[in-house]
Amino acid sequence: MTDAASPLAASPLAIVILAAGKGTRMKSELHKVLHPIAGRPMLEHLLASAAELAPERQVVVAGHGREQLEAVLAGRATIAVQEPQHGTGHAVLQAEAALAGFEGDVLILYGDVPFVRAQTMRAMLDRLHGWHNPPVVVLGFEPEDSLNYGRIVADADKILEMVEHKDATAEQRAVKLCNSGLMAVRSRDLFALLRRLRNDNAQGEYYLTDIVNIATDDGHHCAVIVTDDPDEVAGINSRGELAEAEARWQARRRRQAMADGASLVAPETVWFAWDTRVGRDVTIEPNVVFGPGVEVADNVTIRAFCHIEGASLASGVEVGPYARLRPGAVLKERSKVGNFVEMKKAVLGPGAKANHLSYLGDAEVGAGANIGAGTITCNYDGYFKHKTVIGERAFIGSNSALIAPVRIGADAIVAAGSAVSRDVADGELRLVRAEQLVKPGWADRFHDAMKKKKAEKAR
Repeated sequence: MTDAASPLAASPLAIVILAAGKGTRMKSELHKVLHPIAGRPMLEHLLASAAELAPERQVVVAGHGREQLEAVLAGRATIAVQEPQHGTGHAVLQAEAALAGFEGDVLILYGDVPFVRAQTMRAMLDRLHGWHNPPVVVLGFEPEDSLNYGRIVADADKILEMVEHKDATAEQRAVKLCNSGLMAVRSRDLFALLRRLRNDNAQGEYYLTDIVNIATDDGHHCAVIVTDDPDEVAGINSRGELAEAEARWQARRRRQAMADGASLVAPETVWFAWDTRVGRDVTIEPNVVFGPGVEVADNVTIRAFCHIEGASLASGVEVGPYARLRPGAVLKERSKVGNFVEMKKAVLGPGAKANHLSYLGDAEVGAGANIGAGTITCNYDGYFKHKTVIGERAFIGSNSALIAPVRIGADAIVAAGSAVSRDVADGELRLVRAEQLVKPGWADRFHDAMKKKKAEKAR
């Protein structure tokens, strides 16, 4: 937490996120920054971290696919349009109108660099108000392979020079400190520096990094801080890099789940969503996938090959193997669903069981009820969904069809193979089957006749 008297707390903050690139390497109609990691668009990961700093304004600089961004952001940020694209410096300049009248700090982030931590953003802003009051603070990193990153030539934290890789000399390329592209700048300095940019470089573009060189030439001390985790500034430009980012995120989340008291039998096979909440003494067997919106309480067992999304699992619940819990599934204390059971918008009461091959949709199952194998709640009539209510301690026999809307009373029994379309009272037995017809000798006569016909055709 930032102390209320610190410079960061006292200075208003604006966030500028660059997202105008076409993302051609993704080969997708979906905007690059909307591709999901852990079930959440990468842009939303970045906005969530920035939200911890309570920015007064948020601006997303867009170009291609801006309509998609507008739909997702839904007014949470101002869209500034960069068309055509003439480089990162030109992109930030497009945010000037959106920041008119704003006096404070500006954090410049990238929509395809989604995992910058809030603590890193705070460190950049704190340095902006620290020793020498630098006009620009740059986030640097030291990757194992510096590839084509721009370089930062520095003396301690003082930046002497910044250069893009394509414009760098062999000596400059030997420098290990690389530029992430992320910056913190005072609003009063930012746009004045941007208007002084020139595009006389290998790319013919207006580089954002050149504002540091301009400020340095003016005699100012621009500063660099270095992240201790190069992965947090890794950009995502292709499907391969997206998969690598997903793998890194999942690895961290699995470690966190185990550190918090969950047992993952085969950690590398468990896939969490961005908001999965897992309690203590939870056992998760191999090949379990969590979609968004899952809460797992303490002492839950999730067996192998389950898919769980939008579901709530109370203490002592057991799920699977091979179960699917869809949004709206609620399992109360000590309830159980077994193999090949699917639940959607359904509540399984305390101690209730659905052990095999059942579908429970738009249903409410009372405490202690038993759902036999092959039971389905017929919740859809082709136009509307209808609800099934099953009372406490009710017993639903195997291969039953409960045709909603229908109510099964407490302690009632539905006989196996029944198709129930009317309410069943408390304690009642409901048996809905055609009368069993017995014809002695019929099968023997049938077989004799068929064998005779087959023999005649073979002649």
